Amino acid sequence: MLLPTYDGTLEDYRLTGEPLVPRPPSVPLTRVAYAAAHVISDPLAERGPWQGRPAVDWDATLGFRRTLWDQGLGLAEAMDTAQRGMGVDWATAKELIERTMAEAKVHPLKPRVACGAGTDHVALADLTTTDAIIAAYLAQMEAIEAAGGQVILMATRALPAIGAGPDDYARVYDTLIEESSGPVILHWLGEMFDPALAGYWGGADLGTTNGIVLDLISRHAAKIDGIKISLLDQTHEEDFRAKLPEGVRLYTGDDFNYAALIEGDGTHHSHALLGIFAAIAPAASQALEALAKGDRDTYHALLAPTVPLSREIFKPPTQYYKAGIAFLSWLNGSQAHFVMPGGFQSAREITHYAQVYRLADQARLLTSPDLAQARMRTLLAMHGIDG
Repeated sequence: MLLPTYDGTLEDYRLTGEPLVPRPPSVPLTRVAYAAAHVISDPLAERGPWQGRPAVDWDATLGFRRTLWDQGLGLAEAMDTAQRGMGVDWATAKELIERTMAEAKVHPLKPRVACGAGTDHVALADLTTTDAIIAAYLAQMEAIEAAGGQVILMATRALPAIGAGPDDYARVYDTLIEESSGPVILHWLGEMFDPALAGYWGGADLGTTNGIVLDLISRHAAKIDGIKISLLDQTHEEDFRAKLPEGVRLYTGDDFNYAALIEGDGTHHSHALLGIFAAIAPAASQALEALAKGDRDTYHALLAPTVPLSREIFKPPTQYYKAGIAFLSWLNGSQAHFVMPGGFQSAREITHYAQVYRLADQARLLTSPDLAQARMRTLLAMHGIDG
């Protein structure tokens, strides 16, 4: 098959990988692992894809989640991977959470599910005070807890938009944590994932910001399960997690350096709350199984080839990574089409998709090679390339 390259040429490529077979782990995992999953559209029901609620293929969307649970992974639901604020509104996210929690309750492995609470059902223009921001958060938290989900306090664009300082963040988060019915997961998402989150937590620099967040965690350690950090900075994450109170987890959201961070340094390690885990589920599950058995060679053998794939999917502009997640879902037959809410599949170019195809093959993640090849040929033809 002829695939485009980043130097502007077409290069012949033949599939070489021996696909991993998805399966449950044979031993309990020693790391908590949440895969952040995407939403699968229903193209036949879609009307005006840039306006109003997206049309969701609920059967396919929930089926995809069951495949993650079947492999021993938890689920981070209705997060940015599911296009919150980028094609998926709160009404859709709320329905997604409710449907997912109903499925999770009857799944034989009783999977962990944590769900994103934000403020996106209220326009930014109406979120001009901390009271308004708190009220918006609490409405979503109530819906999540009513469905039986654990709350992830997603970073909100509203706080940077009003120029919030450290005291404002403290007031908002103190209130939300106190009002939660169970331990929450905090969410520190860097501006590479969402430029509107620049300056989050109100610190003048990273050192000051660390102090603000660690002080918040220390005040509420008993009601904080952990904090997800997505700054793509391994050294920062390692330094930060060493300062966490005992019992508070660091959930890595670093889609570049997750293998080393999850393995740990012998004293501390990160758990996982990663969008890439939804795309590399067989490798992630079987690597974590190997780590639980003390087999670090197999752990690295399985995860190392996924890192180049993840770096390609999460390349700048990083917020467009969702397209690569859905693309692999299509190649592997979890959905019948490559259509995303808001037409988001157009966020990446054909050369990117060709490189994702190559790297997924080399990471043993094209679980149905013949199907993947046929679908790649279809996408190439749509771009005028006769593969």
